[in-house]
Amino acid sequence: MAMLEYNEIRERKIILWEGEPYEVITSHVFRKQQRKPVNATKIKNLITGRVAEISFGSSEKVHEADMISRPAIFLYKAKGEVWLCDAKDKSQRFSLKEDIVGDKLKYIKDNSEVDLIIFTNDDDEEQVIGVKVPIKVELEITEAPPVIKGASANTGNKVVTLENGATINAPLFVAAGDRIRINTETGEYVERA
Repeated sequence: MAMLEYNEIRERKIILWEGEPYEVITSHVFRKQQRKPVNATKIKNLITGRVAEISFGSSEKVHEADMISRPAIFLYKAKGEVWLCDAKDKSQRFSLKEDIVGDKLKYIKDNSEVDLIIFTNDDDEEQVIGVKVPIKVELEITEAPPVIKGASANTGNKVVTLENGATINAPLFVAAGDRIRINTETGEYVERA
């Protein structure tokens, strides 16, 4: 485990705080008048989802959390659970609670590959704490209001339904049957595929 100095605790780093993994959401290093520098951070517990504001002094160090990722295939969602299987051995099926995954699989089709984010604690026990999905995915539009002639990307938006059942705002010129790319982090239309 790597040790991080107070000024190395930055956004998107995953640190070990009080024995649990936390993702750094914001960090700001500053000096108050004649005092020593401080890093004021906002961190989110990756297991419980709790957000805390912690200030690290210039003499403090924290461990970077041991995180690994492992490929898996997303199969389907049912009754508050998400079913996946091992990418190499499809007979190895397992489920995760939907609150662990969150809404990250909203734009992912069945039988798509995702990465499991796994935290290894001090006793070398592995715990799946999340899922990482591709930033951009390509989906087909199944339902859309009629195309408006002369519409461009800047004229407005309409709500369209995608092949996996999700709905997004898309430009007026897209139609049912079109394949489009979506940013999974923001849920926004990117471009036609």
